[in-house]
Amino acid sequence: MFKKMIAITIVLLMLAGMFVGCAKEEAKDQGPVTLEFALWNKDQEPVMQEIIKVFEEKNPDIKVNVQLTPYKQYWTKMETAATASSMPDVFWMNGPRFINYAKNGMLMSLDQRIKSSDIDLSKYPQGLLDLYTYNDQLYGIAKDWDTTALWYNKELFDNAGLDYPSNDWTWDDMMAAAEKLTDADNGIYGTAAVTGDNQTGLYNTIAAAGGYVLSDDRKSSGYGQAETVKGIQVWMDMLDSGVSPTIEQLTDTSENDMFTSGKVAMLFGASWNVKPFMENEMVKDKLDLVMLPTIKDKGAVIHGLINAVAADTKHPEEAWKLVEFLASKEASDIWAKSGVVIPSHADSLELWVNSYPDINLQAYVDMLPYAKMYPSAESSMWADAQGDILKQIWNGQISVEDGAKEIDTKMNELLGK
Repeated sequence: MFKKMIAITIVLLMLAGMFVGCAKEEAKDQGPVTLEFALWNKDQEPVMQEIIKVFEEKNPDIKVNVQLTPYKQYWTKMETAATASSMPDVFWMNGPRFINYAKNGMLMSLDQRIKSSDIDLSKYPQGLLDLYTYNDQLYGIAKDWDTTALWYNKELFDNAGLDYPSNDWTWDDMMAAAEKLTDADNGIYGTAAVTGDNQTGLYNTIAAAGGYVLSDDRKSSGYGQAETVKGIQVWMDMLDSGVSPTIEQLTDTSENDMFTSGKVAMLFGASWNVKPFMENEMVKDKLDLVMLPTIKDKGAVIHGLINAVAADTKHPEEAWKLVEFLASKEASDIWAKSGVVIPSHADSLELWVNSYPDINLQAYVDMLPYAKMYPSAESSMWADAQGDILKQIWNGQISVEDGAKEIDTKMNELLGK
């Protein structure tokens, strides 16, 4: 009987060994972990693929499948995936939508992982670290950042016999030059009111005038401040003076298109405009840029995207490895050399500035110390209300002062809910 039990035990051990061997073989057959990575910009996808190729070479046990979805469909797709608990492992996240995703538990906090890594947070813009922090938890490190600068057409300045803009220009300097550059009979305007994109236009002048859109705790409006009203008024002054195309004209043809067709001499242009402006054969050799003009001070708003990790990812460690690499100087250098976006890592900025050596890209970098966090709160309803009333202001249906009061009241009501 004893010998029989020993024999049975030996057989069971052999079978167990076989099962373990099979399990190991099965795991081996499964191959590397595959991460799903979602983004929306087709111009940036080739650069991202280049970066991912380097990552995969360093991490042969991880493969990354890139999902490109146009921006308008991207968020609808993400919401559907969130409802079905099938979000991509890693995906682009922007400021306006961040808090909604974070507060609903859809993002994985990276705070402790970052603290345990070699990542030096001082290398990244503080405004973006603040933007992507919720309840004292950091949910990502920006892959890039955006500021705005003043672009100008050298040929139009030469034709008017004017000196080019400089970094120490005031708003009054810009407006005086715009008046001399305007030749309405020939369809030439000194500048253009950027009223359709608050990040490129209004938010910068509000900051430069000493105002703010949202309080630092993101719970109250700044539109009741006289400085904020001033930041709106400067755009209405531009429209009323005739140095800018009318709202109707800008609705038919965007300010960017008018600038690149040589019809506008100066323009507030975001850093994502660099590549399309410098690839435009009509004007690429005529353009340069400087810092934004001073109102009360220099002022700007900063935004940028993070590579977020889904809270319910089945591969949290592998997803973190990818995000950690995407935040590295090595990845930022690849972004910098492409010239497509401003890289997030401070040590890569010089490479980006030199990506188009014939123009003053340093102007964007020099705006960084003045940049305020892009305004975002738990609900986006305040932004919708702001947008509706601003349209009435730009169309002359309501005064700047009355419109600002309406925005202030509506925003505080919505932010308090």
